[in-house]
Amino acid sequence: MDFLTILQISDSGIRAATPLLLACLAGLWSERSGIVDIGLEGKMLIGAFAAGAFSSIAGAPVLEGGWGLGWGAMWVGMFAAIIASIALSLIHGFASITLRGNQLISGVAINFFAAGITVLIGASWFHQGGDTPQLPNTGRFRPIELPLASTFESVPIIGPIYHNLISGHNLIVYMAFAAVAITWWVMYRTRFGLRIRAVGENPGAVDTAGISVVKLRYSAIIITGILCGIAGAYLSLGTNAPGFGRDMTAGRGFIALAALIFAKWKPIPAMWACLLFGMLEAISNKYQSIDLGIIVLPGQFMQALPYVLTVIILAGFVGKAIPPKAGGQPYSKER
Repeated sequence: MDFLTILQISDSGIRAATPLLLACLAGLWSERSGIVDIGLEGKMLIGAFAAGAFSSIAGAPVLEGGWGLGWGAMWVGMFAAIIASIALSLIHGFASITLRGNQLISGVAINFFAAGITVLIGASWFHQGGDTPQLPNTGRFRPIELPLASTFESVPIIGPIYHNLISGHNLIVYMAFAAVAITWWVMYRTRFGLRIRAVGENPGAVDTAGISVVKLRYSAIIITGILCGIAGAYLSLGTNAPGFGRDMTAGRGFIALAALIFAKWKPIPAMWACLLFGMLEAISNKYQSIDLGIIVLPGQFMQALPYVLTVIILAGFVGKAIPPKAGGQPYSKER
């Protein structure tokens, strides 16, 4: 495997890791506050649908029933994805925080609801079996060439890395990695982050200090909704074939949860865990089969590899990764 091939696989791995990373950070905010959220998949899915649907409508000509926004259509799609995802987050919050219901059941219900409602509305609006029309270039986020990327391309090693690996991604990719740094700083260097971590460990102590547990947990799930919405928008607006396809999240929300557990609910390790999953997906897309000499791994195995690793990590690391102590436990204020 030559250097250029490694760069190409790494570049694809970063793109594949982007929605996982955003969803993983979303789960980190929720679970650090004490709210277990297995509904990441559903929020990503409804975000992807809202992004594809509203970007398609906003970019269509006025005479065809659209809004005729042209290049602004992708931002309409992004905003719609965030709003739709926050709406599901608030439903989960109402069931888990206000009604103090079972958080796992609420998350499962959100996943089923998103899977059904996206197909139902999609089929009603676009008559394509639940899919949205493929978006034009004006309806998606285009790759960004960073300064001097072409100039330094001829520089050995550093040039190709900068030009082919660091440069050339769309805005959402850079937002995802910026979100890692922002999450780390807010979580570990601000009073708000300290309170979020505290309410996930000992909500009673936070309440005793006169700080609202309910407000903190709702704040965390809203952040979760924003990040899941952006993750869903990336799937519809940040790929080479923009548009929504039914069940297009394909289990990424659950892989993000596995990465979160693997990373022990910490933002920097979460980034590396998601990059690992992204690289595996990139390798499976690059090689339909791998000849190990003794045996040949078929394409089906390569496609299943990210999901197999998810099971292995969950089986091997759940016992070692200690979640927030108050995770999954409804809090009732003592009177």
